[in-house]
Amino acid sequence: MRPPPFPRQLNACPANRAPFNAPMPNPVILLAEDNELDAVLFTKVNERCGNLFQVVRVTDGLEAVDYLRGAGAYTDHTKFPVANLLLLDLKMPNKDGFEVLRWRQDHPAFLHIPVIVYSASYLPADVERAYGLGASSYVVKPTDPARLERFVRSLQTFWSEFNVTSGLD
Repeated sequence: MRPPPFPRQLNACPANRAPFNAPMPNPVILLAEDNELDAVLFTKVNERCGNLFQVVRVTDGLEAVDYLRGAGAYTDHTKFPVANLLLLDLKMPNKDGFEVLRWRQDHPAFLHIPVIVYSASYLPADVERAYGLGASSYVVKPTDPARLERFVRSLQTFWSEFNVTSGLD
């Protein structure tokens, strides 16, 4: 007996697409990104894909830490829901991505939140350092919108179909 055919519409991303059978219909991505263009592009691609994620943006590492802690301006969890995933740029003002990763290591209560470093840097030293500080994954920012769309869809597929969480979020 032959297996069913593999779906051919993996690259299609219509806005009215029904969500996968995800345990959380709209996981919250905390996008720590200081570059306005990169943030807008990620948000627009997410919208084009049917808002697969609730994207909340902060512009530096200090804000990322405050958001994760629910401190400062981010105490209201109805307005600022708990992040299920951190998409972290490395080169940001105030506290850079490496410092956020170091902070996370020093605060074990936040280790259950996956962190994907989302950087323009291809430098092997940056990749090694990020993984050494506990990054879950390292992605070089796609500059091509079609490639970014594939990344967003792949992230959603992984999150909703394959990832098993600890139940702490």
